[in-house]
Amino acid sequence: MERYKTICLDLDGTVYKGSQAIPESIAFIRSLQQAGIEPYFITNNSSRTALEQQQKLKVLGVETAERQIMTSAIASAKYCAQHYTGKTVQMIGESGLREALLDEGITLVDADGEIVIMGIDHEITYDKLASACLSIRKGAHFLATNGDLSLPNEMGLVPGNGAFIELVKASTGVTPTILGKPQSYMLEFIQHQSGANKEEMIMIGDNYETDILSGIRFGIDTIHLQGGVTALEEVLTKTDAPTYMFKTLAEWDM
Repeated sequence: MERYKTICLDLDGTVYKGSQAIPESIAFIRSLQQAGIEPYFITNNSSRTALEQQQKLKVLGVETAERQIMTSAIASAKYCAQHYTGKTVQMIGESGLREALLDEGITLVDADGEIVIMGIDHEITYDKLASACLSIRKGAHFLATNGDLSLPNEMGLVPGNGAFIELVKASTGVTPTILGKPQSYMLEFIQHQSGANKEEMIMIGDNYETDILSGIRFGIDTIHLQGGVTALEEVLTKTDAPTYMFKTLAEWDM
């Protein structure tokens, strides 16, 4: 385990559940930092900015820098800037996605965008969904920060961005390009930033279909943690198994 220098942790369900920290994960992160390793935090949740995510982690007992945080909103904005230079973007989402897009110099519009991008929106309305569908029917490229059908919080599993994407997909007949996990864009950006070899990287998470698959597809080692989205019994049925399966991160012998 000593070979891992770029350690990537999912947040929801791995470091915390809603507003509740997972004690073993917090202790693990502190041990890493004491050993001189600053982990990266990767989340499909596009609602918060990196600063807001940093502040949440601080409240839960984790000190980290904004540059160590990679959200699906940041990855989506970078993707738009690289592949759709100069095109207008119509978004469904919150401050995390909006600020990430603006940071990349992208022009946002309320309707008739050349790109429609969907992130989690806790104030979603019929009108927002209808406007997005109309733009997609007119030919807008359809992107999504992530396809998570559900996400864990202190109450249990609640609807994620993917549940709303399915509605737009069903209405328009258009499948979006997903930019968060299980795609590997965020891990690619982190590898570029850290300069690590893939053999030195590991992805840790509770959701097999997002966290673990993103690591497997990128070609790095993975750790599945129990108690989150994907039960151990289900993970054991998968053809592509995680490298390790832990109950908690207290099992990582450093």
